[in-house]
Order: sequence, then C-alpha cells, then structure tokens
Amino acid sequence: MAVDDIRRMRTIGFLAEGGAGKTSLAEALLYASGATTRLGRVDDSSSAFDFEPEEVRRKITLSTAFHTLSWKRHDFILVDPPGYANFLPETRYAMEAMAGAIFVGNPTGQLKVESERIWGWANDLHLARVVYLTRMDREEGSVEKALSQMSKVLDGKLVAIQVPIGSQANFRGVVDLLSMRALIFQGDNGAVQEQDIPTEVQGEVDEYREKLVEAVAEMSDDLLARYLEGEEISAQELKQGLREGVVSSRLFPVLFGSGLRVAGIQPLLDAAIDYLPSLAERPPLTGTHPKTHEPVERQPDPAAPFSARAFKTLDSPTGRLSVFCVYSGKIESDSTVYNSTRDVKERLGQLFHLDGKKQQPIASAQPGDIVAVAKLKETRTGDTLCDEKAPVIFPPLVDFAPVISFALGLKSRGDEEKIMTALHRLVEEDPALKMSRDPQTNEILISGVGQLHIEVVVEKLKRKYGVEVELKAPKVPYRETINGKAEAQGRLKKQTGGRGQFGDTWIKIEPLPRGKGFEFVDEIKGGAIPRQYIPSVEKGVVNALAKGFLAGYPLVDMRVSLYDGSYHEVDSSDLAFQIAGSLGVQNAIEKARPVILEPIMTIEVSVPEEYIGDITGDLNRRRGRLLSVDAKGHNQIIKAAVPMSEVLSYAPDLRSMTSGRGTFQMEFSHYEEVPHHLVEKIIQEAKQAQAEQQAR
Repeated sequence: MAVDDIRRMRTIGFLAEGGAGKTSLAEALLYASGATTRLGRVDDSSSAFDFEPEEVRRKITLSTAFHTLSWKRHDFILVDPPGYANFLPETRYAMEAMAGAIFVGNPTGQLKVESERIWGWANDLHLARVVYLTRMDREEGSVEKALSQMSKVLDGKLVAIQVPIGSQANFRGVVDLLSMRALIFQGDNGAVQEQDIPTEVQGEVDEYREKLVEAVAEMSDDLLARYLEGEEISAQELKQGLREGVVSSRLFPVLFGSGLRVAGIQPLLDAAIDYLPSLAERPPLTGTHPKTHEPVERQPDPAAPFSARAFKTLDSPTGRLSVFCVYSGKIESDSTVYNSTRDVKERLGQLFHLDGKKQQPIASAQPGDIVAVAKLKETRTGDTLCDEKAPVIFPPLVDFAPVISFALGLKSRGDEEKIMTALHRLVEEDPALKMSRDPQTNEILISGVGQLHIEVVVEKLKRKYGVEVELKAPKVPYRETINGKAEAQGRLKKQTGGRGQFGDTWIKIEPLPRGKGFEFVDEIKGGAIPRQYIPSVEKGVVNALAKGFLAGYPLVDMRVSLYDGSYHEVDSSDLAFQIAGSLGVQNAIEKARPVILEPIMTIEVSVPEEYIGDITGDLNRRRGRLLSVDAKGHNQIIKAAVPMSEVLSYAPDLRSMTSGRGTFQMEFSHYEEVPHHLVEKIIQEAKQAQAEQQAR
C-alpha cells in the first residue's frame, strides 16, 4: 500500500479504569459500523472482546483483545486492554502498538487512580487521544463538572467539541461545536439526524464554542493573532487546528454518548478519523543497531525496511500466537524475518488479523497493522522483528517489578514437573508474572501485580494445563549466625565388634561481616589429621551449617577453622570425619551466641501528599526505618527499609489505606538481626513447621 492508503488506517486503543464502560463502548463501535450484527454485552457474556472463561465469569477485561472494522473508507484496528490495577502492565504493553486512543470517562468527571496512571503513560508515549464520556443516559453530570473534575487529575488541556442535549433518561443527542448542528440519535444502531440547535442549550453551546475557538487558536500564532483581533475562524480552520493539537498531544477533545445505548457512536467514529493520527503521522521510532549499537530510526513508511515488535503472546488452541505491531516496511505471509533481539531467523507462516477470538487470514501487513502469527520458535514478548539486511533493536518493554508473592502448594506431588512447564508458558504470555524457586525453602514462588492477578493465574493453570495448586504465604527465608567466638571438640568413636569409626576434630568459629557468607580454614599442622580427611571435615561442617542451630535456618557469615584433632590408622574414614566435623561445629555454635537474621526489604511507596502521615506511621508499626521522602510529580515517594515478614501482605493493606491511589515496589536489601523479643516466636513456628512436615 502507498502512504496515502496507510493514512486511512487507525490503530486505536480504549483506555480507562476498570468498570468505566470501555469494552461496552468498543462493542458499540463494532455494531454501529456493521462489523457485528449484534451488540455484544459484557453482562450477558456475548462480548467480542471479553471471551476468556476467566473474563466471562468475572465480567471484567483481564487481557488485551483486538477487532477490526471499516468506517467511511477507513480501516480500524481496535485494541481493548484491561483497566483494573492488577492487569495494568498488559495495558502498558498494548499502548506501544497504538497510534491513537479513546480515553473513556463519565459525566461526573470522577476518576480512579488507574485512570491517572494510564493517562500518565499516554503522556509519556505522546499518544494522541480523544476523550469520550459515556453513560450520559445513566449518570448525572454536566460539561462544566466533568471538565473541571477531570482537569484536576489529568495533565492536559481538555476541550469540549460537543455539548450534550438532555441528560440521563432525557439524553437524546449532542451539538457539534464545529458544524454548529444538533445530532439527534435515531434508533439503537448509532445513526444520527442533523437538526437545528435546540433553544434550551443555545447559551451553553455559545459558551463552549467560544472556549473551543480560544483553545484551538492558542495552538497557532497566526490563529491566535486573528482571534485576538476579533476575526472569524472558519470551521475548517478549527478542525485543522484541532487535529494538529490532538496529534501533538496538546489538546484532548471531549465527546459525549452512551456505549450501551449506541448513542453518539457515529460522531465518535468520525472524530477518530478527523483527529486521531494514523501511524504514518507518528514520529519515527528510534532503536539501535544490534552490532554497532548506533541509533537507528525507522520511518512509518511501507517503503522503509521492515520492522515490528512483539508486544503480546497468546496460548491459543492452535498453539502459541505472537502478536506484533508493524512499525515500518511491509511483510507477507510465509516470509522469513530476523529476530534481532535473539539473533535468529524466524519463518513466518500465515499472518492473521484478530477479531476477538477469531483469526482472519491476511496476505500482508504494513505500518500500523497489528497481526498475529503462530508457532514462532524463538520469539518472545518484547522482541524486535526486522529485515536482516537492515537490522534494528527497539527498546525493551517496561519491566514491572512484582508487588506480591505466593508459594504454590501442589495438590498432587507428581505435578511438579507439569506445573513448571505450565508456569513457563504463562510467564511467556504475561511478562508481569514472575516465577522462581527459593533456594533456601525450595518453594515454588509466583509473583505478580496483585492478588487477583495471581488468582487468575491459578485458574488458568487448572483450566489450560490441568494442574491444581493452592496459594500460601511464602516462608520468610530467615538465616542464623553467631555474635561471638568459640571453640569445641567434635569426636566420634564407635566400636561394634568389627572395624570401628573414629574421627576427632578441634574447631574454632568466629563471626564474619554481614553478607560475607562462609569461610573454612585448614590450620592443621604436623599431620594431626591426614590431608585426605580435611575435605570430609569441611563437608561435615557445611552440612551442619545448612541445618542451623536455633530454628533450623542456614548459618551464614562465619569462619570455621580446623586447628587440631587425631585419627586412627584403621578406624578413621571419610564418614567418621564428616560426623566429627559436624559435631565440632555444633558444639562450638552453642557457645558462640547464635542469633537469627531476617531479610530486610527496601520499599518505595508512591502516594498523594495527603497520605504521607498514614503511610509513614504504618511503616513504623511494621518495624520500618524511614530513609527518605521526595516529591515526584503529583505524588510523594517514601523510601524505607522494612523486614520482609512485615510486608508479605502489603499490597492489599496499601490499597485499603489509600483508596487504591498508592503504589509501591520493593526489593531485597540485606539481612539484619531479629529483635530479641521476636526470636522465641520464630523458633516455635519453625519447630511446628518441621513437625508438620515430618508428619506428612
């Protein structure tokens, strides 16, 4: 296709907090354009976008879905990502593929923190947006109230380009402030009829027409000068100026309607054509050359070398699907491309457009296209695909640090290998999901954005892979160490009628600085213990340290020196000296003031300023140590060091304290000694866990 054809493509995402009516609006666009013959609804499980069983049951969007439509000789690709906090990483990845977006709000103008985060990401990406206030037929509000409330939260200039006619049950149309014509809704298919402006809204129309003209005039020195001199600015000049403001992310036009009633949908489709850009109008994407690491630009032009990025992976009934957005060049089915991220060639089979859960074969794709291809061997989410003769690597997708972790309890012991395979596949689908195995507790841990995120993963494990698990709080990986020096003898002497067992060691121990681990020193002189038995003593010491002394946690940060001992020509053996070494270090530890160490996490909490007192007070109650408080944008960043045991369930607690407006991230920092008054409780809990394990 020529560039002119690409300019008739719109790759548009729907952005909103969960429950705002975003998916219902997307369904209305499909129905009003004739892409579907029936209006899909989330509530009756007929949505073309929310089709996964977990979405149908919960009646919320959990994963990005896609659909195509045509309107007035323009081709649209619709992108419907989640809006709930637990699934916002999926939204952020999908935004990389959008050329423009429809931001969905309501006539009250009230927005949750999820909307604020999504809008901020869109600003970072310089993503062109129009704003659509849905539910005009159900919620009380006004243009003034909506714009005022939203402007307090969103960073950007909102400008109404419509005025609603009536509200709630009496909502029957809008006035287009550019054409100055009333658009009255007809029937339930989105059709409108042009009429003269009703008298009852003429005053409001004049007021917001003037605000629109002023906002557009400010986009251009020439228009502003003419506006200040009182000259008339034509509707065509307004439309052109408005488009320039939208494409440059300086203006955000606001429209009104109802997704469920399919009201105001055709004007919204027209606005998407008039104001939202095609990918051809977006700036070139900058990457790096995989060999030279020099900056490389890719123009959104079919004549440029091919480049694309995989931003989503789906595990479909036909195998794994890689979904990618084409940024430059053209690609055909049954082609070979270069995965520059992994330095491998990939053979593409049939290309598809995704229409909900249906796959529509296509012959080729060009800039702005979102396409899927099955069974790529090496490609993963975030990888760059390109022409091998003109290689480029685009920046990686944003990495989201997990905020909550659970240990997996297997209902069947034989499922361990099966679950590891299944989790690897789910992690490929969802980069925000992390999987690990704790080397100390040996637990399988899964970490994600929130509890609902993890619960959905558990449901998918059962539905897709037949593995049932239960979620448990992860064990805190305590450790033990010593605070003093000591020495002791470890002696084994057994005689049972035949060859006996004899090993005799003298060991001294001393603490090392925190984080230094374990050090074994051989100080044997004069052959008190033959050289071949020294490694056996060390092995015995290591085995003893792994089992701990107070509560069975590994002993760390200590030096163990073997300085004397004796042996028997016949009865000494490797095993005897292993046991002697183990006994020696245990006897010494008892006299060296053993203590328990706990992991300390560095946590960064981002909250509006009014919550600082609540958060710092709560962190203090969790034995936290405040490190800093700094301003960042509209929020305050509180940094603290907190014991891991105190923040295992911090995510829901923070959400409750801040009404969902707080976010946090944390990472392991170091180990510190557990306060004396908590040691006995930890010891008792460890002994109880060991007893339960032995009883199984």
